[in-house]
Amino acid sequence: MPFRSKLPDVETTIFTVISRRAAEVGALNIGQGFPDFPIDPRLAQHVAAAMAEGRNQYAHGDGLPELRQAIAGKLARAHGIVADPVGGITVTCGGTEALFSAIQAVVHPGDEVIVFDPAYDAYEPAVRLAGGRCVRIPLQPPTFTIDFERVRESLSPRTRLLLLNNPHNPACVVHGRDVLDELARLLRDTEVLVLSDEVYEHCVFDGRAHASVLAHPELRERAFAVFSFGKTLHVTGWRVGCCVAGPALMAEFRKVHQFNTFSIATPLQLGIARYIEEDPSSWSGLADFFGRKRDRLTAGLAGSGLRVLQTQGTYFQLLDYSALSDLPDVEFADRLIREGGVALIPLSPFYRSRPRLQLLRICFAKREDTLDLAARRLREFAAGLAASPSAAPAGAQTPWATA
Repeated sequence: MPFRSKLPDVETTIFTVISRRAAEVGALNIGQGFPDFPIDPRLAQHVAAAMAEGRNQYAHGDGLPELRQAIAGKLARAHGIVADPVGGITVTCGGTEALFSAIQAVVHPGDEVIVFDPAYDAYEPAVRLAGGRCVRIPLQPPTFTIDFERVRESLSPRTRLLLLNNPHNPACVVHGRDVLDELARLLRDTEVLVLSDEVYEHCVFDGRAHASVLAHPELRERAFAVFSFGKTLHVTGWRVGCCVAGPALMAEFRKVHQFNTFSIATPLQLGIARYIEEDPSSWSGLADFFGRKRDRLTAGLAGSGLRVLQTQGTYFQLLDYSALSDLPDVEFADRLIREGGVALIPLSPFYRSRPRLQLLRICFAKREDTLDLAARRLREFAAGLAASPSAAPAGAQTPWATA
């Protein structure tokens, strides 16, 4: 039966495409953002204990009180933020549901939402499903700094929301307090709201500090902030996150959330709450933990011809391959899978108007042996390019498949 699609031009995400290609040929998938190391056994024990206690039925739609209280305490310790665990925090099905529910709560048909490219691919579909339109402002490599004049020019009476991602994935940059100050100045005499995707809040490096919109005196009252335990506790498959906002915005958020996921798995919520209560600083070592992995990967790529754009935040790294090939990034990523046995994520699909880029994103939230294997394969692939720059024929043997 024919029907009219609401997202007719939306294709399969680049993550699915690259992961499928990697699986087809047995390549090492080190582009997608999931850890391959075990979680803290104490966290798993707390979840198992909650199940054994019979805490297996629906949780309150806003989230278990224990977890909302734990989140409020964590925000206070980490960022000096005072959040109301009753009226200002909602537990969500990961960060993506929080983003989706916030957008549906405040964006009306005909509204405009300012988004910075390269952008996480879930942003625009959520805006379009709400009847809104994204105004995409590109961030230019290698610095990916915000062009505030472009922001000012993009503001209009139809602008409803500005979507900020900080630390920024996939650009791997951190926006400091000065960026928030300038955005606050631009929005001061408007009714524009801010949705801040802060899921990598603890993955900031080289002495930087995370600047949350919730800690900004002007932006806080007009902002939603989104966080993720998947990123903080290495449990991306649990899909537990949260949204934090003032009471008026949170009331609207919960109207959508209750008819979206309603509630999140009870034993996971309780296990996380107890884990944080047992170790209130469980997140505090993440910058050093991931910083060492970043540096190990960087050292492993030395002399390969791949130029590392040193990441400021997130657990990803951008690699510039322009010294090795003139291919655009999507084609180069496919060749790298086929010939090099490594699956990385090209950057251009995260732009609305795809520029010709020669950048790939690699994830370093991996075991040391995984990082070492990835670095070795990348070095060997780069050396092979230098020796024979032509592409291998389709169906060519991949000798790395069992390495």
